[in-house]
Amino acid sequence: MPTVAPRKIDCVGLFCPVPILRVRDALRQMGAGQVLEMVSDDPAAPADMASFLARSGHELLATDRDGTVFRFVVRKSR
Repeated sequence: MPTVAPRKIDCVGLFCPVPILRVRDALRQMGAGQVLEMVSDDPAAPADMASFLARSGHELLATDRDGTVFRFVVRKSR
């Protein structure tokens, strides 16, 4: 069963660094424990998300791919 996030960001058509900047900005407005979903067709998105999460400490709950579109579900850690 896929993880469902109450807050979603559509970054399809946007490229590095915009998707990660939008995730960062959205997480800043959220409370600890809240969940965010982001979709992107940027080929660099998986590497960018991994790097961002390693630096920020937020938790990746799910990731998948549908064709060229990546989906990430992230829980804010603090």
